[in-house]
Amino acid sequence: MKSWIAPRALVRWGAVVIIVVVIALGVLWSTLRPPKVQYVTTPAARGAITRVSTATGTVNPVLTIIVGTYVSGVIQNLYCDYNTQVRAGQVCAKIDPRPYQATLDQYSAQLLRDQAILEKDRKDLARYQALSAQNAIARQQAEDQAYVVNQDEAVVKVDQALVEGAKLNLDYTNIISPVDGTVVSRSVTAGQTVAASFQTPTLFLIATDLKQMEVDTNSAEGDMGGIKEGDEATFTVDAFPQRVFNGTVTQIRRSPQTVQNVVTYDVVVGVGNADMALMPGMTASTQIIFDRRANVLRVPNQALRYVPGGLATRGTGAGAERAPQVWVLRQGQPVAVAVVAGLNDDNFTEVASGDLHEGDQVITAEIGAQAASQPGLPPPRL
Repeated sequence: MKSWIAPRALVRWGAVVIIVVVIALGVLWSTLRPPKVQYVTTPAARGAITRVSTATGTVNPVLTIIVGTYVSGVIQNLYCDYNTQVRAGQVCAKIDPRPYQATLDQYSAQLLRDQAILEKDRKDLARYQALSAQNAIARQQAEDQAYVVNQDEAVVKVDQALVEGAKLNLDYTNIISPVDGTVVSRSVTAGQTVAASFQTPTLFLIATDLKQMEVDTNSAEGDMGGIKEGDEATFTVDAFPQRVFNGTVTQIRRSPQTVQNVVTYDVVVGVGNADMALMPGMTASTQIIFDRRANVLRVPNQALRYVPGGLATRGTGAGAERAPQVWVLRQGQPVAVAVVAGLNDDNFTEVASGDLHEGDQVITAEIGAQAASQPGLPPPRL
């Protein structure tokens, strides 16, 4: 009886060992076997490609007039404030005119006095000339009187100039708007003293037309070769993040602006503001469209950078020197297709020519890239 039990136990244990070994070998094989390569693809399709220059700018009125003062004094009255609609010739502020009125009165009185003196000396000259003709007085007396009259005439002209200057200064106490527009800034208050000794102080800023605005952008020097007047532009402002404003490049200013060795240029974008939504000083995120292609065959930019085995992620040396090509998944295998790249933007590149067709599955990435470099695996079909 015992002789039959032992062989059966041995068989049973042997089977268990074999099963364990098979399972272990399966686990080991699944661990060592390289993962199957999976490709991430996207179809080549037709669409638009837009080349833009992105810049930050400031919304400003097309024309802003600085209203200052030619004379010094105390602001006696203010007639304009922020957002006041003004007309050309309208008085916006009044400087205390009394000192200038006193000066005008002084020079006017001085002019009257010197005119009276001139009139008297002219009468004396006429009398002296008559007496000199009759040899009643010396001829020298008549000539001396003529010299006095000439001096009086010069003094009267000086007095007249002083009176005219005093009148001008008195008129300058009225701060007048030179244009029709809207007051966008007021820098003074009633009772404030303004001094115009060294430079003209700014009292008001008047925008001529707030229904026409412009965006002064800081455009990179690398984009200046493509931007030109008349290019379309779009921008957004923080106040209306969901609204896109459309404008046109109206001016490219050639004066460079250098900040920390970064050179930018002021590209002016004109935009309508009929609804008065845009306000001076708003920050605008601007995109200037300087090239656009519609309905062209395009591929994602990642497709031009991809090579099998993840080589595109290991450096840019070899990839940067090779001719443009994309890899297309055909019959489950990656196939290299040479292309001629056209216009590109941040997302897509135009395929100007090449054996690429609309709908082809272009490879942009892969999962399990190490599989392509494992020994013993077939290389991609070219």
